[in-house]
Amino acid sequence: MSTQFTARTTAPFRYDIVGSFLRPQALKEARASFTDGTLSKQQLSAVEDDCIRTLVEKQIEAGLHCVTDGEFRRSYWHLDFMWGLDGIDHVVLEHGYFFHGEETRADSARVSGKIRFSQHPFIAHYRFLRDIVGDRALIKQTIPAPAQCFAELVRGENERYLDAVYPDREELYRDLSAAYRDFILALYEAGCRVLQLDDCTWGMLCDEKFWSGMAGSGYSPDALQKLYLRLNNDAIADLPADLTVNTHVCRGNYHSTWATSGGYAPVADILFGGENVGAYYLEFDDDRSGDFAPLAKVSGEKLVVLGLVTSKGPKLENKAAVIARIHEAAAYVPLDRLCLSPQCGFASTEEGNVLTEEEQWSKIRWIREIAEEVWGSF
Repeated sequence: MSTQFTARTTAPFRYDIVGSFLRPQALKEARASFTDGTLSKQQLSAVEDDCIRTLVEKQIEAGLHCVTDGEFRRSYWHLDFMWGLDGIDHVVLEHGYFFHGEETRADSARVSGKIRFSQHPFIAHYRFLRDIVGDRALIKQTIPAPAQCFAELVRGENERYLDAVYPDREELYRDLSAAYRDFILALYEAGCRVLQLDDCTWGMLCDEKFWSGMAGSGYSPDALQKLYLRLNNDAIADLPADLTVNTHVCRGNYHSTWATSGGYAPVADILFGGENVGAYYLEFDDDRSGDFAPLAKVSGEKLVVLGLVTSKGPKLENKAAVIARIHEAAAYVPLDRLCLSPQCGFASTEEGNVLTEEEQWSKIRWIREIAEEVWGSF
């Protein structure tokens, strides 16, 4: 007798994506022309529009039930959102993030005034996507988590500027979560029903050697976990019941490189037990992520999306091995509450990972094929 699995009606679906896609060549060229002043902002937006239209059709053709705009209007998965909030400026630091064997570009976000939401370009971006997708699929909006924003604001020399505006850190915490919540409600009014908080802060805290460089002075890992949880939960408190809020956690994804290592055990109690989200999209594509045992801490009926297929390279994973790992994870979270996705997006920054667009779509088809073998057709 075959097992009956619950039909998924909102994200995450049995086969899913994290959010970003490789930028097509036309978009890369348009961005370069905009940067050197030979293309206007309006012309760049027109190219972005066309590329997003094409991407939506490809996602729907691939059978994805929840689609994104690929983050095509962004340079970074996180910073572009932060720059859209009042009181946060775009700055360039002396160094970028130090990933394994590679340093990222050095852009950052710095407080220049009280943090507020008044308007944000992502709202208009969402409306455009909403109008072209229609009722053919759900739309997922991805943004960096409040904790991620805080981590950026205290990164390196940024902390000195933060202290000048927010000598009372309690005011900062309240303002940051409130700005996020106001943005989320505006996004909801625009029609959004699926929101994803992308959050590498927990991945940092899994790596003792890395977290201190991002955390700023005077913090302990335990205190940071409680603060990150507070910032995230306050931002998503008392939202409309039909708004699904999930989160994605990884250890960095830049040009197929990574930033941190370590299993989820150091953060499992607070992250999996306390964060008020519906699902966790989790990196599990190699040994750096540890084993599945911390999933035993996932509370209530929350779902877990296993990122067992890497977005960092083109090679297709062994199907039998992926299926075996899914069943291994089911020892900690019931199979009915598991899903499958890449461990991260294909282009967390506009550089993108080291694979081709066709290889990217092969990965998505492979994820669907594996998921349908495990959970059946959709």
